[in-house]
Amino acid sequence: MRAVLLRLRRGALRLSRSWTALITFVLVAALVVAAYRAGTRTAPFDDTVGNVPRVGPADGQVVDAYRSAASAELAALPAGKPVWALVGLAAYQRPDALPALLDGYTVNRVVARVPLPGVQTQLVTLVVDRLAVDVPAGMNRTASDKERAAADAATAAKSAATPDLTAVYTAAADVQRREAAAYRQLCACVYAAVVRAAPDRLRALAQRPGIRVIDPAPEVTRLDRATFVPLLPEQSGTVGPPSDNSAGPSTTPSPTAAG
Repeated sequence: MRAVLLRLRRGALRLSRSWTALITFVLVAALVVAAYRAGTRTAPFDDTVGNVPRVGPADGQVVDAYRSAASAELAALPAGKPVWALVGLAAYQRPDALPALLDGYTVNRVVARVPLPGVQTQLVTLVVDRLAVDVPAGMNRTASDKERAAADAATAAKSAATPDLTAVYTAAADVQRREAAAYRQLCACVYAAVVRAAPDRLRALAQRPGIRVIDPAPEVTRLDRATFVPLLPEQSGTVGPPSDNSAGPSTTPSPTAAG
């Protein structure tokens, strides 16, 4: 009997060792596979980084050609889900005119500039939820920014090292003051809007008086990853920046667009 028990214990010991060896082998194999995969797996990435759609005409593009292309794209959009679109206005508008002009549409932002003759003024984008409230508030914030910028430029003019620099800073301060005064008075400065609507609704909006062009942007899925550069109301012929006969805005920094 003792011999039988001894043989059973030896068999159990061998079986235990076999299972231990098998488990060890499996664990080592798993570690090897994990290490291999860690060394060969492609790192996760955000495929939207660097993919920034630009909506609007390109510099040097013929204005009529841009409008025709935008209209053709709008007409070809299949009925269905809403898309973002850049709405270019035929004229600069005051904030109180926008609710009626864009009535019934979801507007996320508007684009404005003070149309000073012969001056390339800053393009300002205002993020909005309620047109009647947010556009005036954004204009007042922009006016405050430009008042501070004018004061800074005036201070810099006093300590400029050369007469030429003094002239540059003085001109910049003058333009910033004029822009601030216009925004404070809720000027006719808004010339474009970014809206979201179904294609049929966008086609209906294009027929309203005061709408110059609608440039649909079905490729835009995130507004923070898109750039909107509207057509200016006065632009004809070919697209380009406004004429600039001043010495200041093109040579000194301007404040960040209000949000």
